[in-house]
Amino acid sequence: MSLVSTYHGKHVLITGGLGFIGSSLAVKLVRLGAEVTLVDNLMPEHGANFFNVRSIKSRVTISLSDVRDENIMAYLVEDKDFVFHMAGQVSHVLSLSNPYPDLDINIRGTATVLEALRKYNPKGVFIYGGTRGQYGKASNPAKESDISQPTGIHEISHLAAEQIVSTYHRIHGIPAILTRMTNVYGPRAQMKHDKYCVVNWFIRKALTNDTIPLFSKGKIIRDFLYIDDCVNALLSLALTKTAYGEIFNIASGKPTSFLALTKTIVTKAKSGRFVFAPFTYERKAQEPGDFWADISKIRQYCSWQPKTTLSTGIKRTIKYYEKYHSHYF
Repeated sequence: MSLVSTYHGKHVLITGGLGFIGSSLAVKLVRLGAEVTLVDNLMPEHGANFFNVRSIKSRVTISLSDVRDENIMAYLVEDKDFVFHMAGQVSHVLSLSNPYPDLDINIRGTATVLEALRKYNPKGVFIYGGTRGQYGKASNPAKESDISQPTGIHEISHLAAEQIVSTYHRIHGIPAILTRMTNVYGPRAQMKHDKYCVVNWFIRKALTNDTIPLFSKGKIIRDFLYIDDCVNALLSLALTKTAYGEIFNIASGKPTSFLALTKTIVTKAKSGRFVFAPFTYERKAQEPGDFWADISKIRQYCSWQPKTTLSTGIKRTIKYYEKYHSHYF
């Protein structure tokens, strides 16, 4: 399947389009010849950054609006072949102190986009960007068929949104694909705080020759995925009709400890250090334990395979922020 021949001339809407994953999708889609519209409400601390789309700014349409606005979403989805829904409240830490943005943005916002599709463009393919946090405490490697036991409001809101998407597919026939993405890292991610994008935050710490705190002596396992592989997975799934209504892990499928991750970052950056530290209250309250994903299902459906090793991905990310750090931190 050729991404170039398939996406060329297609109309694509990306919510959260100025953020990390949304902008990375936009850059790739423009290169593939798609006509791309980005919607973003510039919510503070959520990673929206005009610099992310600097190279394609003249080739995309940008709508500074909110996915919860029924009238605007009705207008934006009307002629789109694909809608990549990447907008949302993205910090699980914030949800402990204020759960309302998660409930409002992640649940109501998703429903608003789907309702617009139902009314004005029921054939538009909808791709939902969920999170591995929906699993909660998982049996590793986590499979899509596993029972979800999320540990916080943030993750619950994503699981609820996923169920809404599934319902719109089943009842209203919206061609929808549900994804659960692991710890995605790479260029264009926010670097101003540590509320999400943990790998990028560790890279910032190293680049500023600061100390990286490691909880549980760095023994906790995660599944880290480079952004280019994530984008290719999303684009491949969107073209796979047999994937409609299905849930897919988007991950590297490789378990890596935070200690191994941090040593790689410090080595590649040639600066920074790490220290073992106790959990903060917020982190401990929602820590699900080790996690890595089974990616056999996405391999089966669309032959996608992650290509970027952790070492290579870290090296590329460091190189990007060494050059453009003034636009991110």
